Amino acid sequence: MIVRPVRNADLPALIDLARSTGAGTGLTSLPSNEERLAQRVAMAERSFRGEAAKADADYLFVLETDQGRIAGIAGLTAAVGLREPWYNYRVGLTVSASRELELYREIPTLFLANDLTGNSELCSLFLQAEHRSGLNGRLLAKSRLLFLAEFRTLFADKVIAELRGMSDANARSPFWESLGRHFFRMEFRQADYLTGVGNRAFIAQLMPRFPLYSCFLSEEARAAIGRVHPHSEPALAMLRAEGFSYQGYVDIFDAGPVVECETAKIRAVRDSQTLVLAVGTPGDEAEPYLIHNRQRQDCRITAAPARVAAGTLVVDPPTARRLQLCAGAQVRAAPLAVAQPRGDGR
Repeated sequence: MIVRPVRNADLPALIDLARSTGAGTGLTSLPSNEERLAQRVAMAERSFRGEAAKADADYLFVLETDQGRIAGIAGLTAAVGLREPWYNYRVGLTVSASRELELYREIPTLFLANDLTGNSELCSLFLQAEHRSGLNGRLLAKSRLLFLAEFRTLFADKVIAELRGMSDANARSPFWESLGRHFFRMEFRQADYLTGVGNRAFIAQLMPRFPLYSCFLSEEARAAIGRVHPHSEPALAMLRAEGFSYQGYVDIFDAGPVVECETAKIRAVRDSQTLVLAVGTPGDEAEPYLIHNRQRQDCRITAAPARVAAGTLVVDPPTARRLQLCAGAQVRAAPLAVAQPRGDGR
């Protein structure tokens, strides 16, 4: 498997991917809309060529099998909200107290905020079910972090990721049913689709600006605030292992959590290093590495067993061929897995 920049020739495969996600998956930024996908692919090509402003840059990657099939997609946006407002709810606290009545209430309160404007965003992660094995999922998700490490100046000082919130098999979101539906008069699926095709203006036009007291929501909706959908729990675990954490921001539609991390503190960014490629036998003690060929427009990233030795990264010949590199070329690499702390022997 190899991760590489999307190309216009990939558009039919992307349309098939978007359709295969099914209804209600929460993959807002990959709508099943051919025109929108074509526009996004064109912008991604401009971004990889260095022709897009930071406010517009959208780096879209595909996971390609050795047989040339597109098995997955992942996105990395340079800076959100610089062309149109970027909305989230910030979960705060309102305290009401009366000494005379001996009452004290702490009420979680939702504040409409643009606080995350300008941050880079991990988005559009989807892998076909038949390829969700081995290193494929981690390669696709974490490849963006290695690209970010290599081209650090293209991105913000903080990275965010919006995770899918709670909904049922029929795409019914309890948070939406208790709040959003009263202002938007549409199904959650339709509102989610409109934002995916770039129609965000209606959010500012219809969303209430005043703080919302969570006690007015249904019990089910309150329970959904900041909770991730079970299907997205593996993605949340991976992001936490890389240093991301929930800081009280949620999606305005389904109240899914937004996780964030300072770019320099992301594990794959912090621990990545530039090495000279050596082709040979990694050996029995080799461990899986993320490996990037350090190119932008012709970027290729893979995951394979490798060994660091005297400033070199030793990989086998098939790995070098996937990267389209020869021995002596420079690569950026980081261990694929997060190092586990050693026990104290007790």
